[in-house]
Amino acid sequence: MTAERPHSDFNVAVVGAGVVGLACATELLARGACVTIHERGPRIGAEACSWYAGGMLAPWCEGESAEEPVIRLGQQAADWWERHAGGVVRNGTLVVAPSRDRSELRRFGERTSHFEEIDGEAISGLEPDLAGRFSRGLFFAGEGHLDPRQAIAALAERLASNGAAIHFGSAVEPADLDADIVLDCRGLAARDILPDLRGVKGEMLLLRSDDISLSRPVRLLHPRIPLYIVPRADGLFMVGATMIESSERRRISARAMLELLGAAYALHPAFAEAEVVEIGTDARPAFPDNLPRLTRHGRVIHVNGLYRHGFLLSPAMARMAAEAVLNPQATPEMLHDLAA
Repeated sequence: MTAERPHSDFNVAVVGAGVVGLACATELLARGACVTIHERGPRIGAEACSWYAGGMLAPWCEGESAEEPVIRLGQQAADWWERHAGGVVRNGTLVVAPSRDRSELRRFGERTSHFEEIDGEAISGLEPDLAGRFSRGLFFAGEGHLDPRQAIAALAERLASNGAAIHFGSAVEPADLDADIVLDCRGLAARDILPDLRGVKGEMLLLRSDDISLSRPVRLLHPRIPLYIVPRADGLFMVGATMIESSERRRISARAMLELLGAAYALHPAFAEAEVVEIGTDARPAFPDNLPRLTRHGRVIHVNGLYRHGFLLSPAMARMAAEAVLNPQATPEMLHDLAA
């Protein structure tokens, strides 16, 4: 599909500097638009649920519970993030389960693809610190991960250096902005316009340990609370994450804390001595089908509902949003084909 490239005096306002807002701004700036970003928080990440994300770029693992568009559109994420922010680690994803929960591993494999079944020796080769702890696993070699906080900071820095204006402490109403097109990327705050949005609360921990090293995200399957642990720099590990039907954003429950810590210990006992560096909670915006949507109301385009797939689906949603700005006649089908 061909669309006219906007001139530098074509003004686009983006409301919300979370992961999807910054991704949309990046695509629009690259296509010649003059971009202004309004963020209600005092700094990048202060009011964004993406600050507490795991940063897993794992489209095939997500296929265990997600719909087909998540798998298909998510496959472009790693290349997009490497191109625009850097820092993508492509060491794959390891999925394991205790022997008593071997049926969970089998069920996970039946619902996913693009993996290799591996034994305990292969697990030890991938993650030496897990040697002897698991006899079977699934290895998704084509997946990757990044540090979400570094990634969104890199996007914001590049946007600013390329001429985009970012206004912090700017709690504006999208319809009130004086711009040719406004992208509403406010997440749950957009429920005043998108009433079928709901909150799905996630709780996470940041642990620090020098007694264990991991090279990739590890998912530990459990019938009650599946866990993932994502390694970051300086001995940090992100441990997450719960999925609770709630819009409450600031409180972690005692049960969630116990389950996250217990699951981390089940992966490796060294986590019993880890330092709890940070406890994070927030509510992710989701529509009833748990798939993102791009909708238009006049000159305001809403990009929302990324659920638990913010970093995985923001690149595809940003491309669709940029095309909707460039081509007001674009239909949902045309935008869908573009992102594919």
